[in-house]
Amino acid sequence: MSPFLGSVFWLLVTLGVLVTFHEFGHYWVARRCGVRVLRFSVGFGRPLWRRVAKDGTEYQIAAIPLGGYVKMLDAREGDVPESERAEEFTGKSVWKRIAIVAAGPVFNLVFTIVAFWAMYMVGRPDVAPIIAATPGSPAAVAGIHPGDRLLAVDGTAVSTWSDATDVLFNGLLGNEPVPVHVRGTDGSERNVVLPVQNLAFGDAGKRFRELGLDLESPPAIIDQVVPGDPAALAGLHPGDRITTVNGQAVDDFSGFTKLVQAQAATSPKLALGIERDGKASTLDVTARMASEQGQPTRWLVGIAGKPLEVATLRYGPVRAFTESLHSTWSGATSTLGMIGKMLSGQASAKNISGVIGIAQVANSAANQGLGWFLNFLALVSLSLAILNLLPIPVLDGGHLLYYLIELVKGSPVSERTMIAGQYVGLALLFTLMGLAFFNDIQRMLVS
Repeated sequence: MSPFLGSVFWLLVTLGVLVTFHEFGHYWVARRCGVRVLRFSVGFGRPLWRRVAKDGTEYQIAAIPLGGYVKMLDAREGDVPESERAEEFTGKSVWKRIAIVAAGPVFNLVFTIVAFWAMYMVGRPDVAPIIAATPGSPAAVAGIHPGDRLLAVDGTAVSTWSDATDVLFNGLLGNEPVPVHVRGTDGSERNVVLPVQNLAFGDAGKRFRELGLDLESPPAIIDQVVPGDPAALAGLHPGDRITTVNGQAVDDFSGFTKLVQAQAATSPKLALGIERDGKASTLDVTARMASEQGQPTRWLVGIAGKPLEVATLRYGPVRAFTESLHSTWSGATSTLGMIGKMLSGQASAKNISGVIGIAQVANSAANQGLGWFLNFLALVSLSLAILNLLPIPVLDGGHLLYYLIELVKGSPVSERTMIAGQYVGLALLFTLMGLAFFNDIQRMLVS
């Protein structure tokens, strides 16, 4: 499956699962509070599939998959016969209305915990945080040495590269130096302070690249040769050390990969200098343009280097549940912290991602296996829960704000105020969506 089709497919799977679960929360609590549900829709617009149940509820899947809704019997949308008033939404107590509205985000939180729990039991393949820094980069100047193992980032213990980057990206949202604790190749431990405050203001991904920190690349020694691919046809063998690409020196396997992309863009025919059994030689290899595991197309020659040290997260049911609660709490505080930093101007709005970014990450996570896709679903579900709880009219948080005001003043918010709030909420929501879409397109153009 091509990266584009894979991104579209896994985006639909993600939204289908999370939207259904969110709306089911509203539906389930509404029914238990005695409110009649007229329609349960996954998606907006023209129905693609529709079925009316015996209780009169209409279930449908609509053409626009960017959300969903539960339509309840509501006096604000038309006259309700006296015989049906007992099942009408606005006639219920304010506490029941709060419960119905809050149920969607709460169900997203429940889904987050369950998805993290399943992820930790299935296992999430990862690599150890053994790092290096680009020569002359801020990370190298700060004191990061090749082969350093990250033990903690900003006071948080880390055991995998993904854990380390999660904490580091959170630090890159602000402008405070980020302390890390590392163990060197000689076994000694030391503290290093990464000068985040000196990086250009912008999105965390761009700042991370500027920082110059990355996994340590294995040496440019071939570990595997794919049969039938250009390298095999040219006569390359496992154990060969690659020394040059078109005469340019190769330091490690990452450097070799970058040189292949740069040189093949000019001409796919490459001259690879190798060392075999102490003897140097040069072999001609013609790179091919292809996609691997749903990734964007790039130049490939069909070889792999030594694998990185594996660090898989996998626990038993009890430990997995404890870790899922911790991950949910950590993710929530990080997300709220990011929102706070953006509102205060400490973090760039360029960190906001939209549906294109979500689709790309969904495809990448799915191609990495079930554990990674469960991790992705958990994070998106948590984001949906937090987003929907923001006090913005048209979102669940906006309705909750109205009901809290009603509790204080003893009467519902006026219809005029609610209509004005709807316009403000829609304006904010469309502005946010437009900004996210712009950021996604800009990232695609830059990359």
